[in-house]
Amino acid sequence: MWKVFKNSISKVKRESILSMIFIVFESVFEIVVPLMMARLIDYGIEQNNMLEITRYGWIIIVLVVLEAFAGCMCAVYAIKASTIFAKDLRDRLFRKLQTFAFANIDKFSTGSLVTRSTTDITNVQRAFQMLIRGAIRSIGMAIFSLVLSYSIYPRLAIIFTIMMPFVVASFVIISKFAEPYFEKMFDAFDSLNNVMSENIHNMRVVKTFNREDYEFTKMKKTADDIYDYSVKAETYVALWDPFMNISMYVVIILISWIGAKAIIASGNNPALGLTTGKLMSLITYGMQMLMSLMFISMIYVMLVISRASIERVKEVLVEETAIKNPPNPIMVVKDGSIDFLNVSFKYSDKAKNRVLRDIDVHIKSGDMIGLIGGTGSGKSSFVNLIPRLYDATSGVVKVGDVDVREYDLHTLRSAIGIVLQKNVLFSGTIASNLRFGNENATLDEMREAADIAGALDFIEENKDGFDATVEQGGTNFSGGQKQRLSIARTILKKPKILIFDDSTSAVDTKTDAKIRDGLKNRLKNTTKIIISQRIISIKECDKIIVMDNGRIVAYDTHENLINTCSLYKDIYDIQENS
Repeated sequence: MWKVFKNSISKVKRESILSMIFIVFESVFEIVVPLMMARLIDYGIEQNNMLEITRYGWIIIVLVVLEAFAGCMCAVYAIKASTIFAKDLRDRLFRKLQTFAFANIDKFSTGSLVTRSTTDITNVQRAFQMLIRGAIRSIGMAIFSLVLSYSIYPRLAIIFTIMMPFVVASFVIISKFAEPYFEKMFDAFDSLNNVMSENIHNMRVVKTFNREDYEFTKMKKTADDIYDYSVKAETYVALWDPFMNISMYVVIILISWIGAKAIIASGNNPALGLTTGKLMSLITYGMQMLMSLMFISMIYVMLVISRASIERVKEVLVEETAIKNPPNPIMVVKDGSIDFLNVSFKYSDKAKNRVLRDIDVHIKSGDMIGLIGGTGSGKSSFVNLIPRLYDATSGVVKVGDVDVREYDLHTLRSAIGIVLQKNVLFSGTIASNLRFGNENATLDEMREAADIAGALDFIEENKDGFDATVEQGGTNFSGGQKQRLSIARTILKKPKILIFDDSTSAVDTKTDAKIRDGLKNRLKNTTKIIISQRIISIKECDKIIVMDNGRIVAYDTHENLINTCSLYKDIYDIQENS
Protein backbone atom coordinates (compact mmCIF):
# COMPACT_ATOMS: atom_id res chain seq x y z
CA MET A 1 0.00 0.00 0.00
CA TRP A 2 2.76 2.45 1.00
CA LYS A 3 4.67 1.84 -2.23
CA VAL A 4 1.63 2.70 -4.37
CA PHE A 5 1.01 6.09 -2.72
CA LYS A 6 4.64 6.87 -1.84
CA ASN A 7 5.24 9.14 -4.85
CA SER A 8 2.12 11.21 -4.21
CA ILE A 9 2.89 11.54 -0.48
CA SER A 10 6.50 12.56 -1.17
CA LYS A 11 5.25 15.58 -3.14
CA VAL A 12 3.51 16.97 -0.04
CA LYS A 13 6.26 16.16 2.46
CA ARG A 14 6.95 19.82 3.31
CA GLU A 15 3.27 20.76 3.78
CA SER A 16 2.58 17.61 5.80
CA ILE A 17 5.54 18.16 8.15
CA LEU A 18 4.63 21.83 8.71
CA SER A 19 1.03 20.84 9.40
CA MET A 20 2.18 18.30 12.00
CA ILE A 21 4.58 20.79 13.62
CA PHE A 22 1.82 23.37 14.03
CA ILE A 23 -0.59 20.75 15.34
CA VAL A 24 1.93 19.83 18.03
CA PHE A 25 2.19 23.48 19.08
CA GLU A 26 -1.60 23.83 19.09
CA SER A 27 -1.93 20.74 21.28
CA VAL A 28 0.72 21.93 23.74
CA PHE A 29 -0.93 25.34 24.10
CA GLU A 30 -4.36 23.76 24.57
CA ILE A 31 -3.01 21.30 27.18
CA VAL A 32 -1.33 24.09 29.19
CA VAL A 33 -4.48 26.27 29.37
CA PRO A 34 -6.31 24.09 31.98
CA LEU A 35 -3.19 24.13 34.21
CA MET A 36 -3.15 27.93 34.09
CA MET A 37 -6.89 27.96 34.78
CA ALA A 38 -6.33 25.83 37.86
CA ARG A 39 -3.68 28.25 39.13
CA LEU A 40 -5.91 31.24 38.35
CA ILE A 41 -8.69 29.70 40.46
CA ASP A 42 -6.52 28.36 43.31
CA TYR A 43 -4.02 31.22 43.67
CA GLY A 44 -6.06 34.09 42.30
CA ILE A 45 -9.80 33.79 42.76
CA GLU A 46 -9.78 31.57 45.87
CA GLN A 47 -7.11 33.76 47.53
CA ASN A 48 -8.70 36.98 46.25
CA ASN A 49 -5.29 37.91 44.78
CA MET A 50 -5.81 40.38 41.94
CA LEU A 51 -2.14 40.27 40.92
CA GLU A 52 -2.29 36.49 40.33
CA ILE A 53 -5.64 36.83 38.55
CA THR A 54 -4.16 39.41 36.17
CA ARG A 55 -0.92 37.46 35.62
CA TYR A 56 -2.57 34.11 34.86
CA GLY A 57 -5.35 35.83 32.90
CA TRP A 58 -2.80 37.33 30.49
CA ILE A 59 -0.95 34.02 30.22
CA ILE A 60 -4.20 32.28 29.27
CA ILE A 61 -5.02 34.97 26.68
CA VAL A 62 -1.58 34.62 25.08
CA LEU A 63 -1.87 30.80 25.07
CA VAL A 64 -5.33 30.95 23.44
CA VAL A 65 -4.08 33.37 20.74
CA LEU A 66 -1.03 31.17 20.05
CA GLU A 67 -3.26 28.10 19.97
CA ALA A 68 -5.60 29.76 17.46
CA PHE A 69 -2.66 30.83 15.25
CA ALA A 70 -1.10 27.36 15.33
CA GLY A 71 -4.50 25.80 14.57
CA CYS A 72 -5.04 28.10 11.56
CA MET A 73 -1.57 27.42 10.18
CA CYS A 74 -2.05 23.69 10.69
CA ALA A 75 -5.37 23.83 8.81
CA VAL A 76 -3.83 25.78 5.91
CA TYR A 77 -0.93 23.35 5.44
CA ALA A 78 -3.14 20.29 5.94
CA ILE A 79 -5.57 21.50 3.26
CA LYS A 80 -2.66 22.27 0.91
CA ALA A 81 -1.10 18.87 1.52
CA SER A 82 -4.33 16.91 0.99
CA THR A 83 -5.31 18.93 -2.10
CA ILE A 84 -1.92 18.52 -3.78
CA PHE A 85 -1.94 14.84 -2.79
CA ALA A 86 -5.37 14.30 -4.40
CA LYS A 87 -4.38 16.25 -7.52
CA ASP A 88 -1.27 14.15 -7.99
CA LEU A 89 -3.27 10.98 -7.38
CA ARG A 90 -5.83 11.98 -10.03
CA ASP A 91 -3.05 12.84 -12.48
CA ARG A 92 -1.37 9.48 -11.88
CA LEU A 93 -4.64 7.60 -12.23
CA PHE A 94 -5.53 9.41 -15.47
CA ARG A 95 -2.04 8.84 -16.91
CA LYS A 96 -2.36 5.18 -15.98
CA LEU A 97 -5.67 4.97 -17.82
CA GLN A 98 -3.98 6.35 -20.94
CA THR A 99 -1.56 3.42 -20.90
CA PHE A 100 -4.33 0.82 -20.62
CA ALA A 101 -5.00 -1.51 -23.49
CA PHE A 102 -8.60 -2.26 -24.39
CA ALA A 103 -8.26 -5.50 -22.43
CA ASN A 104 -7.56 -3.44 -19.28
CA ILE A 105 -10.47 -1.11 -19.96
CA ASP A 106 -12.71 -4.16 -20.40
CA LYS A 107 -11.70 -5.32 -16.91
CA PHE A 108 -13.04 -2.13 -15.28
CA SER A 109 -16.42 -0.70 -16.21
CA THR A 110 -16.62 2.93 -17.34
CA GLY A 111 -18.75 3.86 -14.34
CA SER A 112 -16.29 2.22 -11.98
CA LEU A 113 -13.35 4.15 -13.43
CA VAL A 114 -15.33 7.40 -13.09
CA THR A 115 -16.14 6.62 -9.43
CA ARG A 116 -12.51 5.74 -8.70
CA SER A 117 -11.32 9.00 -10.28
CA THR A 118 -13.82 11.16 -8.37
CA THR A 119 -15.58 9.83 -5.26
CA ASP A 120 -12.86 7.37 -4.25
CA ILE A 121 -10.00 9.85 -4.57
CA THR A 122 -12.05 12.45 -2.63
CA ASN A 123 -12.45 9.90 0.18
CA VAL A 124 -8.72 9.18 0.13
CA GLN A 125 -8.02 12.92 0.23
CA ARG A 126 -10.24 13.42 3.29
CA ALA A 127 -8.66 10.47 5.06
CA PHE A 128 -5.16 11.80 4.33
CA GLN A 129 -6.09 15.27 5.64
CA MET A 130 -7.62 13.83 8.81
CA LEU A 131 -4.56 11.66 9.39
CA ILE A 132 -1.96 14.43 9.15
CA ARG A 133 -4.11 16.89 11.09
CA GLY A 134 -6.71 15.22 13.28
CA ALA A 135 -5.07 11.90 14.13
CA ILE A 136 -1.84 13.38 15.49
CA ARG A 137 -3.71 16.04 17.45
CA SER A 138 -6.26 13.64 18.92
CA ILE A 139 -3.74 10.98 19.90
CA GLY A 140 -1.42 13.61 21.37
CA MET A 141 -4.23 15.30 23.29
CA ALA A 142 -5.48 12.00 24.70
CA ILE A 143 -2.00 10.96 25.89
CA PHE A 144 -1.01 14.37 27.30
CA SER A 145 -4.37 14.81 29.04
CA LEU A 146 -4.04 11.40 30.68
CA VAL A 147 -0.44 12.08 31.81
CA LEU A 148 -1.33 15.50 33.25
CA SER A 149 -4.41 14.06 34.95
CA TYR A 150 -2.19 11.57 36.77
CA SER A 151 0.21 14.34 37.74
CA ILE A 152 -2.67 16.35 39.24
CA TYR A 153 -4.62 13.66 41.10
CA PRO A 154 -3.92 9.96 40.30
CA ARG A 155 -6.99 8.63 42.14
CA LEU A 156 -9.33 10.43 39.74
CA ALA A 157 -7.17 9.78 36.66
CA ILE A 158 -7.78 6.05 37.13
CA ILE A 159 -11.39 6.69 36.02
CA PHE A 160 -10.10 7.76 32.59
CA THR A 161 -7.83 4.72 32.34
CA ILE A 162 -10.72 2.37 33.10
CA MET A 163 -13.13 4.07 30.69
CA MET A 164 -10.83 4.38 27.63
CA PRO A 165 -10.56 0.66 26.71
CA PHE A 166 -14.36 0.28 26.82
CA VAL A 167 -14.81 3.30 24.56
CA VAL A 168 -12.22 2.08 22.03
CA ALA A 169 -13.45 -1.53 22.02
CA SER A 170 -17.07 -0.51 21.51
CA PHE A 171 -16.26 1.57 18.47
CA VAL A 172 -14.08 -1.11 16.90
CA ILE A 173 -16.97 -3.57 17.24
CA ILE A 174 -19.47 -1.11 15.78
CA SER A 175 -17.14 -0.37 12.83
CA LYS A 176 -16.72 -4.04 12.01
CA PHE A 177 -20.47 -4.29 11.45
CA ALA A 178 -20.55 -1.07 9.37
CA GLU A 179 -17.55 -1.71 7.09
CA PRO A 180 -19.13 -4.34 4.76
CA TYR A 181 -22.01 -1.97 4.00
CA PHE A 182 -19.62 0.85 3.06
CA GLU A 183 -17.92 -1.51 0.58
CA LYS A 184 -21.26 -2.51 -0.93
CA MET A 185 -22.22 1.15 -1.13
CA PHE A 186 -19.23 1.96 -3.38
CA ASP A 187 -20.02 -0.98 -5.65
CA ALA A 188 -23.53 0.42 -5.94
CA PHE A 189 -22.06 3.83 -6.87
CA ASP A 190 -20.22 2.07 -9.73
CA SER A 191 -23.51 0.66 -10.97
CA LEU A 192 -25.21 4.06 -10.71
CA ASN A 193 -22.46 5.72 -12.76
CA ASN A 194 -22.74 2.97 -15.37
CA VAL A 195 -26.50 3.40 -15.64
CA MET A 196 -26.25 7.21 -15.83
CA SER A 197 -23.43 7.13 -18.39
CA GLU A 198 -25.20 4.56 -20.56
CA ASN A 199 -28.48 6.45 -20.41
CA ILE A 200 -26.97 9.84 -21.31
CA HIS A 201 -24.92 8.42 -24.20
CA ASN A 202 -27.89 6.51 -25.60
CA MET A 203 -30.60 9.07 -24.90
CA ARG A 204 -31.82 9.07 -28.51
CA VAL A 205 -32.34 5.32 -28.47
CA VAL A 206 -34.16 5.51 -25.14
CA LYS A 207 -36.52 8.20 -26.41
CA THR A 208 -37.06 6.48 -29.74
CA PHE A 209 -38.27 3.32 -28.00
CA ASN A 210 -40.13 5.20 -25.23
CA ARG A 211 -38.10 3.38 -22.59
CA GLU A 212 -37.74 6.27 -20.15
CA ASP A 213 -39.76 4.43 -17.49
CA TYR A 214 -37.63 1.30 -17.86
CA GLU A 215 -34.41 3.33 -17.55
CA PHE A 216 -35.82 5.17 -14.54
CA THR A 217 -36.64 1.83 -12.89
CA LYS A 218 -33.04 0.66 -13.42
CA MET A 219 -31.65 3.87 -11.99
CA LYS A 220 -34.09 3.84 -9.06
CA LYS A 221 -33.11 0.27 -8.12
CA THR A 222 -29.42 1.25 -8.02
CA ALA A 223 -30.20 4.45 -6.09
CA ASP A 224 -32.28 2.42 -3.63
CA ASP A 225 -29.34 0.04 -3.12
CA ILE A 226 -27.08 3.01 -2.30
CA TYR A 227 -29.72 4.31 0.10
CA ASP A 228 -30.12 0.94 1.85
CA TYR A 229 -26.39 0.34 2.26
CA SER A 230 -25.81 3.95 3.39
CA VAL A 231 -28.60 3.78 5.98
CA LYS A 232 -27.36 0.47 7.37
CA ALA A 233 -23.74 1.65 7.57
CA GLU A 234 -24.61 5.03 9.08
CA THR A 235 -27.04 3.42 11.55
CA TYR A 236 -24.22 1.36 13.02
CA VAL A 237 -21.96 4.42 13.16
CA ALA A 238 -24.74 6.48 14.75
CA LEU A 239 -24.81 4.07 17.71
CA TRP A 240 -21.46 5.54 18.70
CA ASP A 241 -22.88 8.99 19.57
CA PRO A 242 -25.21 7.96 22.42
CA PHE A 243 -22.56 5.58 23.79
CA MET A 244 -20.00 8.40 23.73
CA ASN A 245 -22.38 10.85 25.41
CA ILE A 246 -23.17 8.33 28.16
CA SER A 247 -19.44 7.77 28.70
CA MET A 248 -18.84 11.53 29.00
CA TYR A 249 -21.59 12.02 31.53
CA VAL A 250 -20.46 9.02 33.58
CA VAL A 251 -16.90 10.38 33.70
CA ILE A 252 -18.03 13.91 34.67
CA ILE A 253 -20.38 12.61 37.37
CA LEU A 254 -17.73 10.32 38.89
CA ILE A 255 -15.04 13.01 38.83
CA SER A 256 -17.39 15.62 40.29
CA TRP A 257 -18.64 13.29 43.03
CA ILE A 258 -15.29 11.85 44.08
CA GLY A 259 -13.54 15.17 43.53
CA ALA A 260 -15.99 17.13 45.66
CA LYS A 261 -15.40 14.73 48.58
CA ALA A 262 -11.64 15.05 48.16
CA ILE A 263 -11.83 18.88 48.16
CA ILE A 264 -13.90 18.86 51.36
CA ALA A 265 -11.46 16.42 52.97
CA SER A 266 -8.43 18.63 52.13
CA GLY A 267 -10.15 21.88 52.97
CA ASN A 268 -9.47 23.13 49.43
CA ASN A 269 -5.82 23.52 50.43
CA PRO A 270 -3.37 23.17 47.46
CA ALA A 271 -0.72 21.83 49.79
CA LEU A 272 -2.93 19.06 51.23
CA GLY A 273 -4.69 17.63 48.15
CA LEU A 274 -7.30 18.35 45.54
CA THR A 275 -8.54 21.92 45.02
CA THR A 276 -11.36 23.52 43.08
CA GLY A 277 -8.94 24.64 40.35
CA LYS A 278 -7.39 21.18 40.04
CA LEU A 279 -10.85 19.60 39.86
CA MET A 280 -11.81 22.00 37.06
CA SER A 281 -8.63 21.13 35.15
CA LEU A 282 -9.32 17.39 35.66
CA ILE A 283 -12.83 17.80 34.25
CA THR A 284 -11.38 19.72 31.30
CA TYR A 285 -8.73 17.04 30.67
CA GLY A 286 -11.42 14.37 30.94
CA MET A 287 -13.51 16.16 28.32
CA GLN A 288 -10.43 16.60 26.12
CA MET A 289 -9.60 12.92 26.35
CA LEU A 290 -13.12 11.81 25.48
CA MET A 291 -13.43 14.40 22.70
CA SER A 292 -10.09 13.17 21.34
CA LEU A 293 -11.39 9.61 21.40
CA MET A 294 -14.54 10.76 19.63
CA PHE A 295 -12.46 12.47 16.96
CA ILE A 296 -10.27 9.38 16.64
CA SER A 297 -13.45 7.38 16.14
CA MET A 298 -14.51 9.78 13.36
CA ILE A 299 -11.12 9.30 11.76
CA TYR A 300 -11.54 5.56 12.09
CA VAL A 301 -14.94 5.78 10.33
CA MET A 302 -13.32 7.84 7.58
CA LEU A 303 -10.56 5.28 7.26
CA VAL A 304 -13.11 2.45 7.10
CA ILE A 305 -14.93 4.31 4.33
CA SER A 306 -11.73 5.26 2.54
CA ARG A 307 -10.11 1.84 2.90
CA ALA A 308 -12.43 0.52 0.21
CA SER A 309 -11.65 3.64 -1.84
CA ILE A 310 -7.91 3.21 -1.28
CA GLU A 311 -8.09 -0.38 -2.49
CA ARG A 312 -10.11 0.63 -5.55
CA VAL A 313 -7.66 3.41 -6.49
CA LYS A 314 -4.77 1.06 -5.83
CA GLU A 315 -6.27 -1.57 -8.16
CA VAL A 316 -6.07 0.88 -11.05
CA LEU A 317 -2.59 2.19 -10.19
CA VAL A 318 -1.05 -1.29 -9.88
CA GLU A 319 -2.85 -2.71 -12.90
CA GLU A 320 -0.31 -3.88 -15.45
CA THR A 321 -1.19 -2.81 -18.96
CA ALA A 322 -1.84 -5.78 -21.21
CA ILE A 323 0.18 -4.16 -24.03
CA LYS A 324 3.65 -2.80 -23.30
CA ASN A 325 6.55 -1.41 -25.25
CA PRO A 326 9.34 -3.92 -25.91
CA PRO A 327 12.75 -3.32 -24.23
CA ASN A 328 14.37 -1.95 -27.42
CA PRO A 329 11.49 -0.80 -29.62
CA ILE A 330 11.74 -0.06 -33.33
CA MET A 331 11.08 3.64 -33.88
CA VAL A 332 10.37 3.73 -37.64
CA VAL A 333 7.58 2.11 -39.66
CA LYS A 334 9.07 1.39 -43.10
CA ASP A 335 5.84 1.17 -45.12
CA GLY A 336 2.17 0.19 -44.92
CA SER A 337 2.45 -3.47 -45.79
CA ILE A 338 0.48 -5.80 -43.49
CA ASP A 339 0.95 -9.52 -42.84
CA PHE A 340 -1.14 -11.89 -40.73
CA LEU A 341 0.69 -15.16 -40.15
CA ASN A 342 -1.52 -17.93 -38.75
CA VAL A 343 -3.22 -15.46 -36.36
CA SER A 344 -5.89 -16.48 -33.88
CA PHE A 345 -7.45 -14.21 -31.26
CA LYS A 346 -9.87 -14.19 -28.34
CA TYR A 347 -10.65 -11.25 -26.08
CA SER A 348 -9.72 -12.90 -22.79
CA ASP A 349 -8.04 -16.03 -21.52
CA LYS A 350 -11.35 -17.10 -20.00
CA ALA A 351 -13.20 -16.87 -23.31
CA LYS A 352 -14.02 -20.28 -24.80
CA ASN A 353 -14.31 -19.27 -28.45
CA ARG A 354 -11.81 -17.49 -30.65
CA VAL A 355 -13.16 -14.52 -32.62
CA LEU A 356 -10.37 -14.91 -35.21
CA ARG A 357 -9.04 -18.28 -36.34
CA ASP A 358 -6.03 -19.18 -38.47
CA ILE A 359 -5.79 -15.87 -40.34
CA ASP A 360 -3.16 -15.77 -43.09
CA VAL A 361 -3.12 -12.76 -45.40
CA HIS A 362 -0.63 -10.38 -47.06
CA ILE A 363 -1.53 -6.78 -47.94
CA LYS A 364 0.91 -4.79 -50.08
CA SER A 365 1.83 -1.25 -49.13
CA GLY A 366 -0.38 1.27 -50.95
CA ASP A 367 -3.14 -1.21 -51.76
CA MET A 368 -6.79 -0.41 -51.15
CA ILE A 369 -8.39 -3.44 -49.50
CA GLY A 370 -12.08 -4.04 -48.93
CA LEU A 371 -13.28 -6.06 -45.95
CA ILE A 372 -16.77 -7.54 -45.86
CA GLY A 373 -18.60 -10.12 -43.80
CA GLY A 374 -21.63 -10.64 -41.65
CA THR A 375 -22.12 -9.25 -38.16
CA GLY A 376 -19.78 -11.02 -35.75
CA SER A 377 -17.56 -12.36 -38.53
CA GLY A 378 -14.46 -10.72 -36.92
CA LYS A 379 -13.93 -7.66 -39.16
CA SER A 380 -13.35 -5.13 -36.36
CA SER A 381 -11.27 -7.63 -34.38
CA PHE A 382 -9.10 -8.12 -37.48
CA VAL A 383 -8.26 -4.41 -37.83
CA ASN A 384 -7.86 -3.94 -34.04
CA LEU A 385 -4.80 -6.18 -34.11
CA ILE A 386 -2.98 -3.97 -36.64
CA PRO A 387 -2.39 -0.97 -34.28
CA ARG A 388 -2.02 -3.34 -31.28
CA LEU A 389 -5.24 -2.29 -29.60
CA TYR A 390 -5.18 -5.98 -28.72
CA ASP A 391 -2.43 -8.55 -29.14
CA ALA A 392 -2.96 -11.73 -31.12
CA THR A 393 -3.53 -14.79 -28.94
CA SER A 394 -1.34 -16.80 -31.30
CA GLY A 395 0.49 -16.11 -34.55
CA VAL A 396 2.18 -12.92 -35.74
CA VAL A 397 0.85 -9.61 -37.08
CA LYS A 398 3.39 -7.61 -39.08
CA VAL A 399 3.40 -4.01 -40.31
CA GLY A 400 6.22 -2.92 -42.59
CA ASP A 401 7.56 -6.50 -42.39
CA VAL A 402 8.10 -6.13 -38.60
CA ASP A 403 6.15 -7.83 -35.81
CA VAL A 404 3.89 -5.12 -34.34
CA ARG A 405 5.03 -6.20 -30.84
CA GLU A 406 8.55 -4.98 -31.67
CA TYR A 407 7.48 -1.39 -32.41
CA ASP A 408 7.32 1.54 -30.05
CA LEU A 409 3.56 1.87 -29.43
CA HIS A 410 3.46 5.60 -30.17
CA THR A 411 5.42 5.07 -33.40
CA LEU A 412 3.16 2.24 -34.56
CA ARG A 413 -0.10 4.01 -33.78
CA SER A 414 1.13 7.27 -35.31
CA ALA A 415 1.57 5.35 -38.57
CA ILE A 416 -2.02 4.05 -38.49
CA GLY A 417 -5.20 6.08 -38.79
CA ILE A 418 -8.61 4.64 -37.88
CA VAL A 419 -11.97 6.17 -38.78
CA LEU A 420 -14.75 4.64 -36.72
CA GLN A 421 -18.40 4.23 -37.66
CA LYS A 422 -19.44 6.17 -34.56
CA ASN A 423 -17.54 9.41 -34.94
CA VAL A 424 -16.74 11.84 -32.17
CA LEU A 425 -16.27 15.58 -32.61
CA PHE A 426 -15.09 17.88 -29.84
CA SER A 427 -16.48 21.29 -28.91
CA GLY A 428 -14.49 24.02 -30.66
CA THR A 429 -14.20 24.74 -34.38
CA ILE A 430 -13.91 22.65 -37.52
CA ALA A 431 -10.23 23.62 -37.71
CA SER A 432 -9.52 22.57 -34.10
CA ASN A 433 -11.21 19.24 -34.76
CA LEU A 434 -9.21 18.60 -37.92
CA ARG A 435 -5.98 19.58 -36.19
CA PHE A 436 -6.71 16.92 -33.59
CA GLY A 437 -5.14 14.62 -36.17
CA ASN A 438 -2.23 16.98 -36.86
CA GLU A 439 -1.84 20.03 -34.63
CA ASN A 440 0.55 21.69 -37.10
CA ALA A 441 -1.66 21.26 -40.17
CA THR A 442 -1.83 24.32 -42.44
CA LEU A 443 -5.02 25.68 -43.98
CA ASP A 444 -4.04 24.24 -47.38
CA GLU A 445 -3.47 20.80 -45.84
CA MET A 446 -6.85 20.97 -44.12
CA ARG A 447 -8.53 21.97 -47.40
CA GLU A 448 -6.92 19.05 -49.24
CA ALA A 449 -7.89 16.53 -46.53
CA ALA A 450 -11.44 17.92 -46.44
CA ASP A 451 -11.66 17.70 -50.23
CA ILE A 452 -10.57 14.04 -50.25
CA ALA A 453 -13.11 13.31 -47.48
CA GLY A 454 -15.91 15.08 -49.39
CA ALA A 455 -16.29 17.67 -46.63
CA LEU A 456 -14.93 20.78 -48.36
CA ASP A 457 -18.24 21.75 -49.99
CA PHE A 458 -20.31 22.01 -46.80
CA ILE A 459 -17.40 23.63 -44.92
CA GLU A 460 -17.10 26.43 -47.49
CA GLU A 461 -20.87 26.87 -47.59
CA ASN A 462 -20.69 27.96 -43.96
CA LYS A 463 -19.86 31.67 -43.68
CA ASP A 464 -17.25 30.93 -41.00
CA GLY A 465 -15.59 28.18 -43.04
CA PHE A 466 -13.00 26.26 -41.04
CA ASP A 467 -13.68 28.56 -38.06
CA ALA A 468 -17.30 27.40 -37.86
CA THR A 469 -18.33 26.39 -34.34
CA VAL A 470 -18.61 22.72 -33.43
CA GLU A 471 -20.89 22.14 -30.46
CA GLN A 472 -20.18 19.43 -27.91
CA GLY A 473 -20.41 16.04 -29.58
CA GLY A 474 -20.86 17.73 -32.99
CA THR A 475 -24.63 17.97 -32.46
CA ASN A 476 -24.90 20.84 -34.97
CA PHE A 477 -23.72 18.54 -37.81
CA SER A 478 -25.48 15.64 -39.48
CA GLY A 479 -24.22 12.07 -39.17
CA GLY A 480 -22.77 12.16 -42.69
CA GLN A 481 -21.02 15.47 -42.08
CA LYS A 482 -19.49 14.16 -38.88
CA GLN A 483 -18.23 11.09 -40.70
CA ARG A 484 -16.60 13.19 -43.41
CA LEU A 485 -14.94 15.50 -40.88
CA SER A 486 -13.64 12.46 -39.04
CA ILE A 487 -12.21 11.05 -42.28
CA ALA A 488 -10.52 14.40 -43.03
CA ARG A 489 -9.11 14.50 -39.50
CA THR A 490 -7.60 11.03 -39.92
CA ILE A 491 -6.19 11.83 -43.38
CA LEU A 492 -4.44 14.90 -41.89
CA LYS A 493 -2.56 12.52 -39.63
CA LYS A 494 -0.77 11.33 -42.80
CA PRO A 495 -0.61 7.71 -41.71
CA LYS A 496 0.95 4.87 -43.67
CA ILE A 497 -2.18 2.77 -43.06
CA LEU A 498 -5.77 4.07 -43.14
CA ILE A 499 -8.56 1.93 -41.69
CA PHE A 500 -12.22 2.77 -42.30
CA ASP A 501 -14.51 0.80 -39.98
CA ASP A 502 -17.80 1.17 -41.89
CA SER A 503 -17.16 4.90 -41.68
CA THR A 504 -19.06 5.96 -44.80
CA SER A 505 -22.35 4.33 -43.79
CA ALA A 506 -24.03 7.70 -43.20
CA VAL A 507 -23.11 9.29 -46.55
CA ASP A 508 -24.91 8.95 -49.87
CA THR A 509 -23.52 6.77 -52.65
CA LYS A 510 -22.33 9.78 -54.70
CA THR A 511 -20.29 11.16 -51.80
CA ASP A 512 -19.08 7.65 -50.96
CA ALA A 513 -17.79 7.26 -54.53
CA LYS A 514 -16.05 10.63 -54.37
CA ILE A 515 -14.33 9.68 -51.10
CA ARG A 516 -13.16 6.35 -52.53
CA ASP A 517 -11.87 8.06 -55.66
CA GLY A 518 -9.91 10.54 -53.53
CA LEU A 519 -8.44 7.75 -51.42
CA LYS A 520 -7.41 5.70 -54.43
CA ASN A 521 -5.93 8.44 -56.59
CA ARG A 522 -4.60 10.97 -54.09
CA LEU A 523 -3.28 8.69 -51.34
CA LYS A 524 -1.52 6.15 -53.54
CA ASN A 525 1.28 5.39 -51.06
CA THR A 526 -1.11 4.84 -48.16
CA THR A 527 -2.54 1.40 -47.47
CA LYS A 528 -6.32 1.65 -47.19
CA ILE A 529 -8.56 -0.93 -45.50
CA ILE A 530 -12.27 -0.26 -45.95
CA ILE A 531 -14.76 -2.23 -43.84
CA SER A 532 -18.20 -1.96 -45.35
CA GLN A 533 -21.52 -3.76 -45.54
CA ARG A 534 -22.06 -2.36 -49.05
CA ILE A 535 -20.30 -4.08 -51.93
CA ILE A 536 -20.58 -0.89 -53.97
CA SER A 537 -18.22 0.76 -51.46
CA ILE A 538 -15.47 -1.83 -51.92
CA LYS A 539 -15.91 -3.30 -55.42
CA GLU A 540 -13.19 -1.04 -56.90
CA CYS A 541 -10.63 -2.02 -54.23
CA ASP A 542 -7.46 -3.78 -55.34
CA LYS A 543 -8.56 -6.83 -53.38
CA ILE A 544 -11.41 -7.77 -51.05
CA ILE A 545 -11.26 -9.91 -47.91
CA VAL A 546 -14.41 -11.92 -47.21
CA MET A 547 -14.79 -13.03 -43.60
CA ASP A 548 -17.17 -15.48 -41.98
CA ASN A 549 -17.18 -16.83 -38.43
CA GLY A 550 -13.69 -15.50 -37.65
CA ARG A 551 -12.04 -16.89 -40.78
CA ILE A 552 -10.99 -15.47 -44.13
CA VAL A 553 -13.02 -17.46 -46.64
CA ALA A 554 -11.81 -15.56 -49.70
CA TYR A 555 -9.30 -12.87 -50.71
CA ASP A 556 -9.42 -11.66 -54.30
CA THR A 557 -10.70 -8.99 -56.67
CA HIS A 558 -14.39 -8.21 -57.02
CA GLU A 559 -14.62 -9.85 -60.44
CA ASN A 560 -13.00 -13.08 -59.29
CA LEU A 561 -15.02 -13.26 -56.05
CA ILE A 562 -18.28 -13.09 -58.00
CA ASN A 563 -17.26 -16.32 -59.70
CA THR A 564 -15.42 -18.13 -56.90
CA CYS A 565 -16.99 -17.15 -53.54
CA SER A 566 -20.60 -18.15 -52.97
CA LEU A 567 -20.91 -16.03 -49.82
CA TYR A 568 -19.74 -12.91 -51.63
CA LYS A 569 -21.98 -13.72 -54.61
CA ASP A 570 -25.01 -14.07 -52.32
CA ILE A 571 -24.33 -10.67 -50.70
CA TYR A 572 -23.85 -9.11 -54.14
CA ASP A 573 -27.08 -10.57 -55.54
CA ILE A 574 -29.12 -9.44 -52.52
CA GLN A 575 -27.77 -5.88 -52.73
CA GLU A 576 -28.12 -5.66 -56.51
CA ASN A 577 -31.74 -6.79 -56.39
CA SER A 578 -32.77 -4.64 -53.45
